[in-house]
Amino acid sequence: MKNILLAAFSLAAVSSYAQRDLNSAADGVRYAMDNLTGSARFRAMGGAFGALGGDPSAIMVNPAGSAIFSYNSGTVSLSSYNTSNTSSYFGTQTKKNDNAFDLNQMGAVFVFNNTNEDAFMNKFALAFNYDNINNFDNNIYSRGTNPTNSIDRYFLNYANGTSLGTIENSYLEELNFSQQQAFLGYNAYIFDPVSQAANNTAYVSSYDTSANNFYQEDQLNTTGFHGKVALNFGAQLKKRIYVGANINIHFTDYIKTTSFYEDANTPSGLNAIRFNNERYTYGGGVSFNLGTIVKVTEQLRAGIAYESPTWLRLQDEIRQNVVSSGTGNGTVVVNPYLTFILDDYTLKTPSKWTGSLAYVFGKNGLLSADYSIKDYGNTEFVTNGYEAINTELSNTLGMAGELRVGAEYRIKNVSLRGGYRYSESPYKNGTTVGDLTGYSGGLGFAFGNSRLDLAYSWYQRKMDVQFFSTGLTDAARVKSTNNNVTLSYTLDL
Repeated sequence: MKNILLAAFSLAAVSSYAQRDLNSAADGVRYAMDNLTGSARFRAMGGAFGALGGDPSAIMVNPAGSAIFSYNSGTVSLSSYNTSNTSSYFGTQTKKNDNAFDLNQMGAVFVFNNTNEDAFMNKFALAFNYDNINNFDNNIYSRGTNPTNSIDRYFLNYANGTSLGTIENSYLEELNFSQQQAFLGYNAYIFDPVSQAANNTAYVSSYDTSANNFYQEDQLNTTGFHGKVALNFGAQLKKRIYVGANINIHFTDYIKTTSFYEDANTPSGLNAIRFNNERYTYGGGVSFNLGTIVKVTEQLRAGIAYESPTWLRLQDEIRQNVVSSGTGNGTVVVNPYLTFILDDYTLKTPSKWTGSLAYVFGKNGLLSADYSIKDYGNTEFVTNGYEAINTELSNTLGMAGELRVGAEYRIKNVSLRGGYRYSESPYKNGTTVGDLTGYSGGLGFAFGNSRLDLAYSWYQRKMDVQFFSTGLTDAARVKSTNNNVTLSYTLDL
């Protein structure tokens, strides 16, 4: 018998099932893509520090940068994030803003000089740096009238092939993810079985056959972060060569809440559906960096750095509920009041190479440029059972480059800075996530052995935001514009 309200389930009940049924290729891309974060000086100059060093955030690009320091130093940074999303869905445009504030960077470098000027190792440095390498706080609202497609197809895709007996005679926590979606849709009267036989596996929509022009709204809210702590060793050799290595510890928290609403405006039967989802992803991982910087001349520096794949061990928790109306049963609420804890899994993100050049004009200023390359097609779920998703990742993602350019000019105790950033799309089609273009600028003020830095950065990219991975796969086209302000304080000892 269909249940109108599933309140009999305990609020604290949990279950686990095949994680691969929930994940998609987009979940892998989320952790594979980079974002420009770090100290105010680093951000103001577009992150082009691969051949410069001398900043705690620079060791995240090239770990040899810690050996550029001449004395002990520490930096802490605060950032304000503003994201403006303009969504276009079947000709209707909507706009939504999100603001966040974060202690996004904290690091220190400890320098040990060798008093023997003829020594092979002139000095070495030990450093650590924390960067919030990705802030997930975001808010996207989309609405429009879909002339052909309904959310009923999402539930039907999961239901077809599942026996009616399984749906009717099982508790929700006994089912895998696919069967659970069928369970929710069936008990919300979104579809009906072709036959009442227990072995029936075919279903049809409960919408009136005249249903079309589905008005749809999707509210997507995400919060969380991806943090990275680098434990660094760097050394200066023969005065002109700098080498370094990092061991990186990653940790992440990601909460995605969606509320999708559809109104079919039908004269009878099912006419409206609301589907609410909350997903909480958390975990951690490791990676490492290797790098070197060479003083070609006193003014010209060159650097090369390697960043290994990141191995992340992740776990998910989800909550779901469905509300439907116009079914002949009034308003139907299917809310299990369950938090499902899913099987953990391992994700491997691709490695990255960075080549860098910098020219230093004495104490007056500098120019620098970094170019990084990463093959996103190597993004991979290494847990068994993800073969189909890994094939999709390999087929849809490709090689992408990123150019970062920075400049700094000093006037006594004041530094003027600017930067540019261009990052290619990780997708072969160039549209699922588009290219990124960014500009930045900032000021630095030196006070004895301390410094205050301020940076403003702007970047923009377009992307397709798909509401569901199956059935209703129409996507909203979203233009995301980011305005960030970072303030850093540095103390040199």
